[in-house]
Amino acid sequence: MYVNAKIVIIGSGISGVAAAHRLVDAGFRNVRIIEATARSGGRIKTGRLGDNIIEIGANWIHGPSEENPVFRLACKYGLLDPEALAPENQAIDCGGHPPFVPNTFCSSGRKLNAEDVHHAQEMFAELLVEGSTFATQGGEPLVSVGDFIRSAVLQRAAEKWKDIDATTRSLRLCMITSMLKLECCINGSHSMDEVGLGAYGLYKTLPGLDCTFPGGYEGLVKNVMSELPSGLVTYNQPVRCVHWNNTERRENPVMVECDEERIAAEHVIITVPLGYLKKHQSTLFDPPLPLHKLHSVQRLGFGTNNKILVEFDEPWWDADCESIYLVWEDEDGMVDQVTDVQRSWIRKLCAFTVLKPTERYGHVLCGWIAGHESEYMETLSEQDVTHTVTQLIRRFTGNPTITPKRILRSQWFHEPWTCGSYSYPAVGCSEQDLENMVEPLPMKGSQSQPLQVLFAGEATHPCYYSTVHGALLTGWREADRLISHYSSMSPSKSKL
Repeated sequence: MYVNAKIVIIGSGISGVAAAHRLVDAGFRNVRIIEATARSGGRIKTGRLGDNIIEIGANWIHGPSEENPVFRLACKYGLLDPEALAPENQAIDCGGHPPFVPNTFCSSGRKLNAEDVHHAQEMFAELLVEGSTFATQGGEPLVSVGDFIRSAVLQRAAEKWKDIDATTRSLRLCMITSMLKLECCINGSHSMDEVGLGAYGLYKTLPGLDCTFPGGYEGLVKNVMSELPSGLVTYNQPVRCVHWNNTERRENPVMVECDEERIAAEHVIITVPLGYLKKHQSTLFDPPLPLHKLHSVQRLGFGTNNKILVEFDEPWWDADCESIYLVWEDEDGMVDQVTDVQRSWIRKLCAFTVLKPTERYGHVLCGWIAGHESEYMETLSEQDVTHTVTQLIRRFTGNPTITPKRILRSQWFHEPWTCGSYSYPAVGCSEQDLENMVEPLPMKGSQSQPLQVLFAGEATHPCYYSTVHGALLTGWREADRLISHYSSMSPSKSKL
């Protein structure tokens, strides 16, 4: 099939690149990607910390198994370690929470034993599973995941922990607080009080033990792009406005207005992050988005989850340790946000992931921090961040001599074309909002030329939002929508 329809894709992240690849593969010969920055990949961004390849953006293939298109492509291009390809690794189903071997430290400078933290972790894990059932069963007792967990913990602690001493009970509640903060990072929210309980279970996981790209996640983007015609992407070209539904231009009803040119098209696929859409929807579309679609853009959550990568000369954690949890002993109120962001932002840094294998990374930890505290951290100098992280680690380990070799932090909130990290179902959000995000413009029933404006990107996937595989699948979905549209047209009308 050879199709000459003019298609413009806005955004050269994995979603836009995947859509272009699918269309070109199907015989479309007039496809362009317009990208605001100087690079492809979007929130897939590989960097360096000293000699080490590290990820500034997307970190893992979540659920690396045959059902995951990112995993299949990574296998095709030979981008993974043999261990990740093992059938037993693909069969492990960890429900989105990989079973990392932890070290846990508390704010008085001591390392906790497994018994100290086990009961709190077990209760928290049970409540996350229970909290995810309301999406299908309804009847949620409270509006947010945070409210649900706090309420349930207090109720169950009164029954199950009634015979333990006050100090142990308090420490377990502090551990719950730490896990709530980590859950903020996983969801990309400021607080679990902002994540809707009724929609929380819409997210679906795939089987497989999460794995990384030895040569960097950007290798995936580069390999897909290597199969596209050269010059298909125009870089450093921000889109100012998408003028659609122009009845005077029946042939090309969409006009993509950039700083340096205006591009006439029959179809445009929008793949910009939801954070950018939230901030700029009022000027990005002419005419504006229909109200129901606009309200869904506003209702869906989009937050910030940043990394602080820290390199050391020697490890101060156990050899088998895969993650490090930090527990403040004065936080038994289960509040996952700080009252004074400027003075206490570091309290939101709740955990580190140990980058493995050591032979590849050296001694590097990836710290996780979400929410407004994370956004404030972005505004500080690297020197300030290094000093505060150093003091944190010294306090929790009780070792006043630990000194990081170097650090690198991400700053996704202040990236002007991203405005945060990824989406989540906020309080008041429903499955219908995710469906509204997907709906092309003009809407069904309109007399105008169909499929003028299509929407892709992780925030438009009904159950894999916030993931690379979700973004990839939505790019394919919108490409397939256009392929199907032209396949069903009569030869005289299909520009064959």
